[in-house]
Amino acid sequence: MTDVRLLTRHLGPALIRKMEDSTSICILTSFVMDSGVRYLAPALIDAAERGVEIKICTGDYLFITQPHALERLLNLHSNIELRLWQSNGHSFHPKAYLFKQADKKYTYIGSSNLSHSALNHGVEWNVEVADRSLFYEDALEQFTKTFYATETIALNDETLQLYEERYERHHAHQPDTARQFTQGEEADLMLPEIDVDDEPEVIHEPPATYEVDIKPRFAQVEALAELEKTIEEEYSKALVVMATGLGKTYLAAFFAKRFKRILFIAHLEEILHQAAHSFQKVIPAYSTGMYNGKRKERDADVCFASIFTLSMDQHLNEFDPGAFDLIIVDEFHHAAAKTYSKVLEHFEPSFLLGITATPDRNDNKDVYALCDGNVAFRFDFLQAIDRGWLSPFRYFGVYDDTDYSQLTWLGNRYAEDELLEVQLRDSMAERIYDAWKKRKQTKTVAFCSSIRQANFLCAYFQAQGISAVSLTSNSEINREQAIAAFSSGKIEIIFTVNLFNEGIDIPAIDTLLFVRPTESLTVFTQQLGRGLRLSDGKEHCVVIDLIGNYRNADVKLSVLGSESGRKGSRVIKPDVPNGCEIELDVKVIFLISELKHKKQPRKERLKNDYIAVKQELGRRPTYLELHHQGHSSSIEYRQEYRSYFHFLSAADELTDREQEILERYDNWIAEVEKTGMARSYKMVLLKTMLDRGKDEWIKPITREESAVRFSRYYLEKEHRFREFAKDKTSSKHWIHDPIKTAKKIEEMPMTKWSASGGDLLKLDEGTFSLNFDVPPEDREALYEITKEICEYRLHWYFERKG
Repeated sequence: MTDVRLLTRHLGPALIRKMEDSTSICILTSFVMDSGVRYLAPALIDAAERGVEIKICTGDYLFITQPHALERLLNLHSNIELRLWQSNGHSFHPKAYLFKQADKKYTYIGSSNLSHSALNHGVEWNVEVADRSLFYEDALEQFTKTFYATETIALNDETLQLYEERYERHHAHQPDTARQFTQGEEADLMLPEIDVDDEPEVIHEPPATYEVDIKPRFAQVEALAELEKTIEEEYSKALVVMATGLGKTYLAAFFAKRFKRILFIAHLEEILHQAAHSFQKVIPAYSTGMYNGKRKERDADVCFASIFTLSMDQHLNEFDPGAFDLIIVDEFHHAAAKTYSKVLEHFEPSFLLGITATPDRNDNKDVYALCDGNVAFRFDFLQAIDRGWLSPFRYFGVYDDTDYSQLTWLGNRYAEDELLEVQLRDSMAERIYDAWKKRKQTKTVAFCSSIRQANFLCAYFQAQGISAVSLTSNSEINREQAIAAFSSGKIEIIFTVNLFNEGIDIPAIDTLLFVRPTESLTVFTQQLGRGLRLSDGKEHCVVIDLIGNYRNADVKLSVLGSESGRKGSRVIKPDVPNGCEIELDVKVIFLISELKHKKQPRKERLKNDYIAVKQELGRRPTYLELHHQGHSSSIEYRQEYRSYFHFLSAADELTDREQEILERYDNWIAEVEKTGMARSYKMVLLKTMLDRGKDEWIKPITREESAVRFSRYYLEKEHRFREFAKDKTSSKHWIHDPIKTAKKIEEMPMTKWSASGGDLLKLDEGTFSLNFDVPPEDREALYEITKEICEYRLHWYFERKG
């Protein structure tokens, strides 16, 4: 049953009434004005105090949203989640207000932004849909996809400051616009509406050919063996990195056989349907169900859930924390990590498995962090080519004379309007066409930067008599028909943007054309994998890549092979698997050599990578958080600055008190950071001291006192206990005997660390202590710093490497 009514004025009072009884509030609005925030603030605060889930997303289009309005929103209540859409000059003009109550759901869509006039006396048209049907669920699904889109960033003190700087720069050059919108606060704008992509059609990947009795094959056999070891070692989380085409989803299904109830989470509908198909083949006795915007089949043995739906409180709370024994998470770099953290904090599975096809830990930091860095198995596409499981490639690096250094870099991509200005030229299209014509085979997929570039190049190729099609999220052509025509040879080339990155595979593709700057090595790897499937009659895949002086141009070749290089060469050319070739234009060789010599100084890179994590979290990251989520290796901070806290000092990120402690106990902090760890014993000894608390940790500890905590730490988890299998000089069973353990602690970590720690540590007749004074007023601050380093080093040590 659905009730629809039109509101031409006074939307605000209706929204406030709905907030009073709502359990979920979602607001998507192009612009936010301070008058609108002040108007809704009491109702929002009241809802937040009741524990209502509140999400608000607005945009930076034309820099109309007022920074002080965002600041007011940010300070309303910590339970309100805020994100900002970075429009990059493109129209962002949605207005939607969604409310869920105990017995009804309301959706308001129309013309009202979040301002006082738009919500009250302004001439605005809005439609209220009160229903129990799927309309609200569809709207909620689309809202969540927008909320966590790659174009959005979390709004916090760090990102608000960045927005305010950009806002001031913009309006400094447009004083009339600034006056019009800040003084009038909500001049009625009739801007072109943003195009909203329809939900993509589900295009099923051609099923892998298995025997009737489906059994693991290829790398799946080795991966399953490593996962079994992981469980034996009592890890509860693991990551599997396995190249596209080797059956990641089938692997997950084989592994799932040992569990009763399974939750499979992904960000694409295509992936969910393909996964369900694979699981039905491997474990047909298990029932399967979807949990997305349209279907809520939560009682199945295997539940395939959209992260965008599941992460909403109203849906997540439908599940008991212990509902699933196994949770499988497909790669999720298209959705904010926060959504996954929230879901995984809710559930208590016996095991968590992350699966991804992208081998770059830095580019795939979110899924890496999700599994606590425990990489159980790694098998990339280069190894698969060597084994004959994927097709070899012939890579052609073609010179692109575009000067990308003149384009604005927005943190993860180039400004699209500037990029299009250099891309949508006939001279550029002609060079691309000539490079393709010279090297192509029979079936080509071309990866573009944008829909406009895909349409432009498609039209150019068609004008040359080539059967081409532009297949993007905005294409009117039926995708399945287009792909069928492409597979049969009626279409020679498909121009696309990100449609083929995941979820869609056509093994017959034998040529890849890259006409976009490589902004992400993950995306490049995914797109490269589209052409590496084995297929009858296909000997190799041709890769035609236009290379200019864009970011990552000098490192992208490392994706294609190992960088052993050739002595004396100015360019490190990777060694590729047998059957593969790399051919570079002479100008490309000189370009890459020049870029390698102009690398960003390491200190500047480390600072920028740190700031990126800080902006994502909205606060200073801990050492362990930086390790998991930072693009640069955490080890580099120690190499460059002596310790993470010395880096924080150099970056002016410490409080005055922390700076004082760092200077006073400089040598101790550096020692905890750098002391050798051939085994974990030193840090476990330090942990036993820290476990005594902020006031007691500094006191001397006897070998007998440390033995109890020392043994307990190793006996809690099998992977820690296996540490003793490395010790070939003594029986591993001493850890069970407190007397023997105490003796070993004195012989090993206490003796060795007191010897290597200089004047900082001492051992006196079985009693281990710090050899410097820490007055009571310093103990808590030094404790916090020491504990953070100790936790990081232990976690780093026990990360299971594939």
